[in-house]
Amino acid sequence: MMERRLLGVVTRGSLTEGLEMKLADDCFIEDIKAGKFVVVEGDKLRFFSLITDLRLDATTPAVLQNPPDVSDDLVREVLSGTATYATVMLKPMLTTEREETAKGNGTQERREPQPVKTVPPHFSPVYEATEADVARIFGSEDMEPRGRYFCIGTPLDMDTPVCLDLHRFIERSNGIFGKTGTGKTFLARLLLTGLIRWVTLGNGRVVTLVFDMHNEYGWKALREATGPRGEVKGLRQLFGPEQVAIFTLDPESSRTRGVPFDGTVVIPFDQITVDDIAPLQDELRLTQVALETAHLVYAKHRDRWLDELLKYGDGRDGRAIKDLADQIGANKEALAALYRRMKRLTSLPFLVPSDSDEKPSRDIVQTIMRYLQRGIHVILEFGRQSSMLAYLLVANILARRIHEMYVSMTEEFLATMDPAKEPRQLVIVVEEAHKFLNPYAAKQTVFGTIAREMRKYYVTLLIIDQRPSGIDDEILSQIGTKIVAQLNDEKDIQAVLTGVSNPSGLRSILASLDSKQQVLVLGHAVPMPVVVKVRDYDECCLTVSYELSRYLPEVADRLQEEEFERLVHSDTSDGDGYNELPTWDIEERWREVFGEDEDEMET
Repeated sequence: MMERRLLGVVTRGSLTEGLEMKLADDCFIEDIKAGKFVVVEGDKLRFFSLITDLRLDATTPAVLQNPPDVSDDLVREVLSGTATYATVMLKPMLTTEREETAKGNGTQERREPQPVKTVPPHFSPVYEATEADVARIFGSEDMEPRGRYFCIGTPLDMDTPVCLDLHRFIERSNGIFGKTGTGKTFLARLLLTGLIRWVTLGNGRVVTLVFDMHNEYGWKALREATGPRGEVKGLRQLFGPEQVAIFTLDPESSRTRGVPFDGTVVIPFDQITVDDIAPLQDELRLTQVALETAHLVYAKHRDRWLDELLKYGDGRDGRAIKDLADQIGANKEALAALYRRMKRLTSLPFLVPSDSDEKPSRDIVQTIMRYLQRGIHVILEFGRQSSMLAYLLVANILARRIHEMYVSMTEEFLATMDPAKEPRQLVIVVEEAHKFLNPYAAKQTVFGTIAREMRKYYVTLLIIDQRPSGIDDEILSQIGTKIVAQLNDEKDIQAVLTGVSNPSGLRSILASLDSKQQVLVLGHAVPMPVVVKVRDYDECCLTVSYELSRYLPEVADRLQEEEFERLVHSDTSDGDGYNELPTWDIEERWREVFGEDEDEMET
């Protein structure tokens, strides 16, 4: 059994305020960090706790009023631990019984950790957490069913994996928050890798729809700034076309970047409702009067409201708008202003008139739904159409219609209770979430509806945002799991802790996070809050690829090719980094490594 390292003993505390620990004499305070995972051994219970704060204390104020000379190391050492000492604040999060019941076969019965309802006695020892402690609380990737627990990183100063319970993760909407440059996109891609891995291993019934504003999820992306600026695999490269489909708003951009895509998104005007343009108030400078006028046009012309508005507005004489205003009972000036705002939509190449020859023969939303129903994850790339106007409009239109279809599918399933008709859980990934979920938009967009419904209709959100204070408080309180990177603004810190009990300790932890690869994870998918050093995405790709090569032939083939290229380059590199092998040597190397011929190798 691994020997635990004693950090100190409990000296005082309370159930609501937490515990205070006197740091052991042989421990250096500079080695103790906020967010560290520790274990308090009570007489009957084991308390799993987080370090939330540190303080320097003295037995008497006189010592502090007459400090020793900075050059007098001997006096400082004499005072340290006697007249002066360090106090560490702990927040107990979970408890288990110290002695777990033994089964008949001699193994230990694992009991689920329980919420903290008491405190340990005075002078209870506090130990550094071990790998067994972390695995007992957060589970392990090797636990059954395979894939349900996914490693997202390690605790501070430890190499033990911290796992998310993906089954609990998809039960509610979740959020990734952090200021710009903290790696939110890489973390989101890491979580999506875990979800798709779970499905591929045959144990997960979940599918994802990603609105990829900056083309970073599908095929490839730049490596994080902390390492060499190379490329990393996207989800399509990692899992293959049988698991991940890519749709694009900009086929020319996708071809230029060498991205294989499954379809082009073209949206006719009759797919746009007034509710879809409501969140565009800032981008289109729409007033409340403009929205009310749009509703009047819709009441008259229904699905063709936008076509008719633009047709009347494009009329050569000014009487056309006046005629339409008279028909619907609207103010002429308000209608003319609405036309001028909506005219901007015609500059978006993926929007076409309802009677245009460019209107697709197949409904793109129906096509995407067929992919989702087959269990294929869908990534929608925006290419060069990455303006906030395009992103908000397309995400609203597609999410609204897909949600309507899921509501219909759920009602059919509940009516029949036929397991074959039960929808797959859908996770919709959106960036710039405060644009969709601010206090005004949250009451009008489908994203606010989804966040409040939780998983009632088998649809949840994964929201990514750098300004959580802009999101409606009601929505934030419904977020199941929050993964929070560094935030500097006090409003943002206060916002992410909405709905969290006793947030003061977590506030100090958030303030101490590094700007890269450190996050605080709390909520429904983890038993207790924990600070995590985020797993390297490259390492995750390699590990998942080797694991899935047993299930996906295309992954196994790709791994062989990559391994072959790596071996060739590493074995034949000269001093200048130049690699050269004659063709016959490459063929021989292929047979040596993989035991098969490569008949189609280029010479």
